[in-house]
Amino acid sequence: MHIHILGICGAFMGGLAALARAAGHHVTGCDADVYPPMSTQLQAQGIELLSGHDPAQLSVKADLYIVGNAITRGNALMEAILDQGLPYISGPQWLAEHVLSGKWVLAVAGTHGKTTTAAMLAWLLDDAQLNPGFLVGGVPLNFGASARWTESNFFVIEADEYDTAFFDKRSKFVHYRPRTVILNNLEYDHADIFCDLAAIETQFHHLVRTVPRTGKLIVNGEDAALKRVLERGCWSEVEYFGIEEGWHARAGDTQASRTRGVVYWRKQHAGDIDWPMSGVHNQLNALAALAAARHAGVMPARGARSMAHFAGVKRRMEQYGIADGVTVYDDFAHHPSAILATIVALRARVGAQARILAVLEPRSNTMKLGVMKAQLPASLEGADLIFGYGAATGRHALGWDLQAALAPLAGRAQAFDEIDALVCAVSAAARPGDHVLIMSNGSFANVHAKLMERLRTRTGARHRS
Repeated sequence: MHIHILGICGAFMGGLAALARAAGHHVTGCDADVYPPMSTQLQAQGIELLSGHDPAQLSVKADLYIVGNAITRGNALMEAILDQGLPYISGPQWLAEHVLSGKWVLAVAGTHGKTTTAAMLAWLLDDAQLNPGFLVGGVPLNFGASARWTESNFFVIEADEYDTAFFDKRSKFVHYRPRTVILNNLEYDHADIFCDLAAIETQFHHLVRTVPRTGKLIVNGEDAALKRVLERGCWSEVEYFGIEEGWHARAGDTQASRTRGVVYWRKQHAGDIDWPMSGVHNQLNALAALAAARHAGVMPARGARSMAHFAGVKRRMEQYGIADGVTVYDDFAHHPSAILATIVALRARVGAQARILAVLEPRSNTMKLGVMKAQLPASLEGADLIFGYGAATGRHALGWDLQAALAPLAGRAQAFDEIDALVCAVSAAARPGDHVLIMSNGSFANVHAKLMERLRTRTGARHRS
């Protein structure tokens, strides 16, 4: 079958394309912006990519069009598909019918930590020789790809609460029919489609309703919103993590990016663990992954040993490089809670004396709407210097005053609307021994590479002098 995918360069749709290709389909696709790293990953798999949504693409005569949720009415190609009565389907529905059907689906849901937790879970199952398929919203470094097709009975999926498509406004995860579900946490997000937190809680309860009686929910025991979700009704067994009555950990010594400790299940010793990532939020992610893996048959002691070899996920506090003594990190954090957790984790890693320079692009739909701008100063408080970027024009432009929003941070914070000016300012401020934390859920105009080049140039100039 020839499948043509609209919006193929998004994390979810790109992973879906890889799965369809691995399943034997002829796959092509298009996007408004065809850009790396997804574009290079897909092209390496023999998937032809087209830039834009020109109706002329219909000349390829695909058997089915899979529509990403970034596609709206008014899109020229979508309008032509509708006018000609061609067959189309949403990505989540196609995935449910052609990949997940008949599988033991392990779904990871929550406002934060989905990608890291799903990557951890896939690794625990893989290291236990269960050979799971998976689709996550990032690139797990243990696998080098965001999606994998296997003949295994197990499939791990990052279960997003964002809407399915312009013609299906349910959350993506209601399509997946999981047997094991992790509910990491729940905060207000996606202000472009949800009016308040209660609306998101309703969608999470729809997910809970799809879990069979023989299934299991792995739930953050300290999250009030998730408690309200379960109070609406629950028909499956529940295991909690993050509380002493459920799955919890007691940390031992911390060295650089690793924390050693002991994992307990209902106050009983379940295994000794070597956490590969810093931060309390990552410890909770790991506890949830261990609990879900246990439901699939991986004993906690085995899972704890496997966790020591978890390599992380690209763009999750990933060290991008070091130049002139300055360490640069790339991180996906864009919600105030995630920004706070990331800075706290980096502080624990580098110590109180090192300086952290936070470089932030508020790019998510929620942030662009300004719904959470008042929370930004508190989330950035742990950084020594803050550099914010908001595009002045284009589809990623902010509709609010970033400098004014950062005003409570006084002289520590600056806002820019030009990338080159931002790079110059960060380079001028950074000193050897500093840690520059770049946070965005987009490409951020390749600011990482530009900053590294600026720092290297600075090094060469000093050596010449």
